[in-house]
Amino acid sequence: MSILNNALSGAIASQLALSASSQNIANLQTKGYTRQAALLTAVAPSTGSSEAGNGVRVTALMRFSDSYKTQQMWRSASDLGAHSQTQPYLTQLEQVMGDDTASLSSGVDGFFAALNSVAGVDPTSTPLRQQVVTAAGLLAQRFNSLNNVYNAQLQSVRQQRSALVDSANTTIASIGSLNAQIANANATGSNASALVDARDQAIDSLASQMGLEVSDQPDGTRNVSLKTGQSLVLGGIAGQLSVSGGAAQTFSLTFAGTKFDLDTTRAGGQLGGLSVYEQDTLLPLQQGVADMAQQIADKVNNQLKAGYAMDGTPGKPLFVFNPGSASNMLQVASGYQTSDLAFSGDGKPGDTGNLQQLVAIKNQTITMTKIGTVMIGDADTQLVGRLAVDSQQNKGALTTAQTMRDQSVADWQSTSGVNKDEEAVHLVEYQNMYQANMKVMSVANALFDATLQMMG
Repeated sequence: MSILNNALSGAIASQLALSASSQNIANLQTKGYTRQAALLTAVAPSTGSSEAGNGVRVTALMRFSDSYKTQQMWRSASDLGAHSQTQPYLTQLEQVMGDDTASLSSGVDGFFAALNSVAGVDPTSTPLRQQVVTAAGLLAQRFNSLNNVYNAQLQSVRQQRSALVDSANTTIASIGSLNAQIANANATGSNASALVDARDQAIDSLASQMGLEVSDQPDGTRNVSLKTGQSLVLGGIAGQLSVSGGAAQTFSLTFAGTKFDLDTTRAGGQLGGLSVYEQDTLLPLQQGVADMAQQIADKVNNQLKAGYAMDGTPGKPLFVFNPGSASNMLQVASGYQTSDLAFSGDGKPGDTGNLQQLVAIKNQTITMTKIGTVMIGDADTQLVGRLAVDSQQNKGALTTAQTMRDQSVADWQSTSGVNKDEEAVHLVEYQNMYQANMKVMSVANALFDATLQMMG
């Protein structure tokens, strides 16, 4: 009897729909889960039949997914990763370089203040001369301490990038493997929703590490490439990133036996953010401080050479600049004595001719990387000001990126996320559908029994 078959198909379809809703509710708090629903389709009557139809069937389990919203979520993850990774470094440098008790400005001011003290009292005073040597040592220490901070950040940035490459390789391999499983599931008619969710979660994680371009394929797989064009995943084939070198890291991508060099400053995400910070902020700052140390040392040393020490001999260099040293970029010459300070311009112990020239150095200009030509007294202020601008720009970009990420996640959630109230309604609807079909089956059985009785 067609009435019985129709009711049976309706009961089975409602069970499948109830199963989809129960799965949604079970994964209400599962991160990245995409809600599903049974797609019900009426079964047409047989050709030439006058029947109403042959019931209902579930043609597919739909995933509520919007490709545009998903892509936007991944792009926002990349932008957020780029700016969030660099801000802690910028904040640390702002705190260190802006600290009045440890800044280069206070060190420079202290050194020239010590010179002024000698000029205003007695150029032959040993205690006052000792203050100059001590202030020179403190100035050198501040340069070295700041350089150590730069070196520590460089090491941290490079370690982070190496760790990101290892993590990315694991994720890339996982995406390739999941692509292969999804293609196989689709080919056999299996439900691949859980596999798709796992793959999209992996892509989202990878997107925070580097900027991606993702394209859907007819077999359900997704191809993933860097935004610079190099393929990371094609179907089930995965590439591998590598990093080599110590102080000067180089990056490459090997895909299908071919190796490509990568410019990580264009990679986007955390990897790109760290590389841009290193190249555009950290290294120029370090070089600017080195320029400042070297030129102050050269100017002071050259001026001391033009004067005379206490014993009438030509002056000796006070500073030693070591450009290749990690921890002693600037230091006071070994064994330097207070009597070696060449304050006299004519060889007489009480003369201050050369001392006046030393004091005037503070108002001379130096040239620094990324800053240009500035007075020595303003050099550190210019460095700190440039750093503050970079930090504020990054903070603004970070705030925007976080807003975009929150918005894109909310948009994705509105389409793909589970709404418990909506699912509760579905449960009631499909329960009623099941009960109604069971009632129809009961009626069909009663009619069938009545027919049998009539036939004796």
